[in-house]
Amino acid sequence: MPVVLRILSVILTMCAAVLAVLAALLWSPWWWAAAGPLLAVTLLAVRDLLQRRHSVLRNYPVLGHLRFLLEAIRPEVQQYFVERNTDGRPYDRDTRSIVYERAKGTDAEEPFGTELDLYTAGREFLVPSMAPRPVPKDPPRVRIGGPDCTQPYDMALLNVSAMSFGSLSANAVLALNTGAALGGFAHDTGEGGLSEYHLRPGGDLVWEIGTGYFGCRTEDGDFDPDQFARKAAHPQVKCVSLKLSQGAKPGIGGVLPGAKVNAEIAQVRGVPQGQTVNSPPFHRVFSTPRELVRFVARMRELSGGKPTGFKLCVGSRRQFLAVCKAMLEEGVTPDFIIVDGAEGGTGAAPLEFADNVGLPLTDGLMIVQNALVGTGLRDRIKIGASGKIATGSDLVKRLALGADYTNAARAMMFAVGCIQAQRCHTNTCPVGVATQDARRARALDVGDKSQRVMRFQEATVKSALQIMASMGVSDPAELGPHMLQLRVDTHTLSSYAEVHSWLAPGELLQDPPPTWAADWQAADPDRFTV
Repeated sequence: MPVVLRILSVILTMCAAVLAVLAALLWSPWWWAAAGPLLAVTLLAVRDLLQRRHSVLRNYPVLGHLRFLLEAIRPEVQQYFVERNTDGRPYDRDTRSIVYERAKGTDAEEPFGTELDLYTAGREFLVPSMAPRPVPKDPPRVRIGGPDCTQPYDMALLNVSAMSFGSLSANAVLALNTGAALGGFAHDTGEGGLSEYHLRPGGDLVWEIGTGYFGCRTEDGDFDPDQFARKAAHPQVKCVSLKLSQGAKPGIGGVLPGAKVNAEIAQVRGVPQGQTVNSPPFHRVFSTPRELVRFVARMRELSGGKPTGFKLCVGSRRQFLAVCKAMLEEGVTPDFIIVDGAEGGTGAAPLEFADNVGLPLTDGLMIVQNALVGTGLRDRIKIGASGKIATGSDLVKRLALGADYTNAARAMMFAVGCIQAQRCHTNTCPVGVATQDARRARALDVGDKSQRVMRFQEATVKSALQIMASMGVSDPAELGPHMLQLRVDTHTLSSYAEVHSWLAPGELLQDPPPTWAADWQAADPDRFTV
């Protein structure tokens, strides 16, 4: 139901209540039976429209309370009433609840312990220590910037992952960046360009450049170095990230429906208003690993020496090794590499891509970690991890497998009020997060939601530090794959250090092990061979 019709229904209910009261006063007291409920509904609707904490109620007065009623009776009905995606796959309700509770600043603890089956194959366990450490008072930060970087940046352990203005509403972007400014963490712009909503609150930015070169493109869609240099010089832009591929849909470009491309978005992206925007699946500025490495170096130079890197969903190990060879031969390395897992979310993607293309974050992360260690490049490059990271345990697991820091998108959307209505591509998001409909977007109160973003990030990092302390770790650098156990089957529990092979520094350059030798030999810095 359109927002206008919902507001009109409130007005009609109010008129009916007034008429019922008049009828009760002037005609028959029996009319109070109708006037009472109508007045109650009217007062509730007015309250819903005026409050700022719940976007659902602002857009769906009265009816929105049904959602909170279902939340109130959880978990008693959880085993009988499980929310599902349209294709029948269950949501992770518990993870979403943790995000909501932390964003609201409420206690996420529950009595009676876990209800998970701890003997299911694939279950992961972090290893506690018999000598826990005190929890650090100040969260550690990660210095991003290799030897060619002149403006290094200290990254938080958890940051806002890439989500574009255009896919998200102006209020959602404002809330995310304001939360980042309040909490002192970074906000990735996504590939949709650098808008005033990213800049106005003052939060630190990672400016992402995708295949469409939005915000730094020529009229025919090529990369514009002058525009890029001018915008990258903005003091809020702390890092620049080149998007090679996205976890939920690697190998295909993004699509922004024409209904969302208003005058403002068209100006930010440098595209025609009202026309559907298709990002190409490939970059025009490079076609080989060597050209990729050179372009990363060019971006860093154009940005004035700011940390520059790239993001990818890992597929071919051989191709990533080709990029490593190109780095070695060119003597150039990115300052960071963000590994995006195939389990990551998106506003819209073909289901077959989401389910079948690209490696999950754990596998992709281990390939990148091993390749950089094996080529002796790891100490020059920091690794970020993104893809369904929502809890402190998620964060610690990624650090144990090689990441230096993490990014979250879906969890941050939950923090600003997303209820996974799955209408991102229709411009009819019921809570004003993924829409350009001004009436719907106004329901998202920036002041309230930015506080929730800040609280969620703070609580999640605190949880990660508590877990690390329980493991006898005071510095994330002390984590390793031996501290993460994997249940192989009902009777077997092994650490990731035992289940997977891990390369020694420079091993690929000296004596590649048999499991890597063929890929290392075939990797070509002048071709992306599969």
